[in-house]
Amino acid sequence: MCILRRFSVLFPKISKIVYNYWNMLYFRLIGIQYGRNLKVSNKIYVSGHGEIQIGDNFVFSSGGCINPICRNIRGTMYVPNESSVIKIGDNVGISSACLWASQRITIGNNVNIGAVCIIIDTDAHPHDYMHRRRAYIQEVSPKEYFKSIPSEPIDIQDDVWIGARCQILKGVRIGARSIIAAGSVVTKDVPADCVCAGVPARVIKMLK
Repeated sequence: MCILRRFSVLFPKISKIVYNYWNMLYFRLIGIQYGRNLKVSNKIYVSGHGEIQIGDNFVFSSGGCINPICRNIRGTMYVPNESSVIKIGDNVGISSACLWASQRITIGNNVNIGAVCIIIDTDAHPHDYMHRRRAYIQEVSPKEYFKSIPSEPIDIQDDVWIGARCQILKGVRIGARSIIAAGSVVTKDVPADCVCAGVPARVIKMLK
């Protein structure tokens, strides 16, 4: 029993090291630009035809119960279009988040993004119910279909902390050093140096 317990403690550590090296190779093979000291633990979904740029000292924990709040939920980076961009600065930490950039998601330096957040710059489906029907998708080209879906870039500035299970929606700019409380849904711009919370999120406190 003692040997099994020791192995159960050791195995996640070994797995984490193996996945770090594998993901470095995987990112390079699929054309992701990244800086020094990349650490991506466990499996991560990366999909699409767009561009992903990552700075130095990037940490992304993806499932595997590395972060207990995430449990076994894997992280995602999705850049569906050739013009889609995810740009991440230096010293950024992310836990099992979903980053979906139809246009652009920009994340500054020293940003922490908590467990299982969704950061999405598109509504994912058209607002017109006729355009949501499969017949419409078959009638027009995929390019025309995606044009009918509202989308606006997201900008998260330096030193922002986003709590667990937040949703950051299209067109939002989060000012430097601000904190987004856990479980918030951010639909509008957030000024710098504040705490923002709620559904929809609003400023509840200014930080000195």
